[in-house]
Parts: sequence; structure tokens; C-alpha cells
Amino acid sequence: MQSEKVAVLGAGSWGTALGRLLVQQGKQVYLWSRRNDLAKDINSYRENRRYLPGVLLPAKVRAYSDVDEVLKEAATIVLALPSSALRETAALIRDKVEGEALIISTSKGIDPETLKRPSQILREELPKNLADRVVVLSGPSHAEEVARDIPTTVVVSAEQRAVAEQAQDLLMRSHFRVYTNPDLLGLELGGSLKNIIALACGVAEGLGFGDNTKAALVTRGLAEIIRLGTALGARETTFAGLAGLGDLVVTCTSKHSRNMRFGSFLGKGKPVEESLALVGQTVESIRTTRAAYQLAKAKGIEMPITEECYRVLFEDAAPADAVGSLMTRLKTHEVEEGVEGWN
Repeated sequence: MQSEKVAVLGAGSWGTALGRLLVQQGKQVYLWSRRNDLAKDINSYRENRRYLPGVLLPAKVRAYSDVDEVLKEAATIVLALPSSALRETAALIRDKVEGEALIISTSKGIDPETLKRPSQILREELPKNLADRVVVLSGPSHAEEVARDIPTTVVVSAEQRAVAEQAQDLLMRSHFRVYTNPDLLGLELGGSLKNIIALACGVAEGLGFGDNTKAALVTRGLAEIIRLGTALGARETTFAGLAGLGDLVVTCTSKHSRNMRFGSFLGKGKPVEESLALVGQTVESIRTTRAAYQLAKAKGIEMPITEECYRVLFEDAAPADAVGSLMTRLKTHEVEEGVEGWN
């Protein structure tokens, strides 16, 4: 097996940016696209004009639509896919992967049908020797900036420390710093749930609200993420880190955030389907809102921002009414300890 070859499944902006990053590590990158026309266009122009325009790709990044060609002799497989495509793709490659390749998943979402996280889906679909080699990559890392070598810091996790550290060594660059964290559950929940809060921040922007509103949503949104995350077994400290607060801040404030742009269109009065079409790429907050809403109900966890996002997305609630519901809730204390801090 040639350790120089890396297969990147998913020729969107993130897959393309990671492919470029891995070439800087001396790897030969085979980038897989389901669309043959996109693969041809990338190879012809040395640029992903559809998803990552303006970024020149090295010759060692080659795009293919034949998944067998991409996977052949690959020692590392990066799954840069929407969460909705993860199970189907894992089933597709199950019997095609050679040896014990390292599997790096970048999907950030929760399946609303099964309430499973990406790593759980991969463990169900892949053979055990590969399931034990799954690494999750998360943190504040917009592809548009990573592809231009703008300093970025991320975090990886796996069931086994040695596997996480292997991914850390593979990805680390002077402008791309990689930490490890044993809390796999927390990494995936933080990376998924932050998209709901970014959606809410986008709605606020679309309604014409300002920085005060966004700051409130980010802060109270983090409280919701921690409540649900810890109830499911994640470590609270993880949500203060890169996969929690770090990813939450960048997704709620960046011009590159698809979830915030989607929310902004909703706030301006456009319906869900039209808003999604205007973004033109996957918006993970839609599926994750439905999943988080179900998880919160099952666990008896209070998540008012998530509940209002759910109403807007699935019950045709007007965004302005959703904000009104949040602002007129019964008064309460900011911290869970309530009045215990007073004498």
C-alpha cells in the first residue's frame, strides 16, 4: 500500500481544501466527485470553479468520478461529505477499501431518522477493522480560508488515542494546527449543534437586528448545546474548546457560513426551499434542528432557540414571531445554579 496516496471523497469546498492541504504534506490526492463533469472541470482548470473559485490546485490533486480508481491503494480516506450522504457512501466503499486505511470524517450533522452521529453511522456501515480506524475532524475551519493558508486550528478525536494522533500527524502544518481530544461524542455534538445557532443568528440578521442580538444567541445557544451535550454524556469542557465555542463563533459570524446565510434569507421572509436554493450548497442545520429537537424532547432538555428554529423550519412559524417567543419567555436565572450563589 502506498502511504503517499490519499482518497478524498467529496469534491465540495471542504474536500478540495483538504486535498490541497494534504498535497503540502507530500501526498498524492485523488479527489472523488459523483459528477464526471465536475471532475473534468477541476482537472482542466486546476481549480474547483463551482465550490472553491479562485484557489489554484497543485498537480498532485486529481479529480475522478470512478470511486474504485480513487480508493485503490489509498492509505487514508477523507470523507468530506454532507451528513445526509454519509451512510450511502460508507456502504458504497465498504468492500472497496484495501487494508486498514485511516478514515477521517468531517461531516457535521445528526441523522434525524436514527439520531445517529457520523462516527456511529460509519461504525455501523464499515467492517470492524475500518470502524476502529475512524477519526472525527472538527473545529472552526471554513474551507475558503484553509485553502488560502490562513492560520486555522482544529481538533480530532477517535476511539483510540493512537489513531487520533496518526490523523494529527497527517494533517498538521505550520498554518493548520491540530489538537487531539478524547471526547468523540462532544466533538460531534458541538460540530453539529452549532449550525442551529448559526441559523438563528442568520434569521436575526435577516430581520435587521444587530450585534447585541447575535451575542445573546451565541451565548444562550452555547448554554443549550452544553445542556444537551452533557445529558448525552459529553464532557462540558469540550464545549469550551475548538469544537464547541470555537466552531460556534466562526459559524455564527462568518460571511462563509452557509447556515447563517440560509437563516438570513428566512429572516427576510423567503420560504425554506427558496432560501436553500439561494445558498446553493448543503445546509446542515435543517436536518440537525429536527434531530436535536427530538433528542431534547426525549431527554427533557430545555432548548428554546432550537425549538423556535424548529417551528420556523417545520411548522411555518414567522421568524419575527419566533424571536418574540424567545424574548417573552418566563423570567429565569442565567446559570443553572439559580439563586444558590447569593447569601
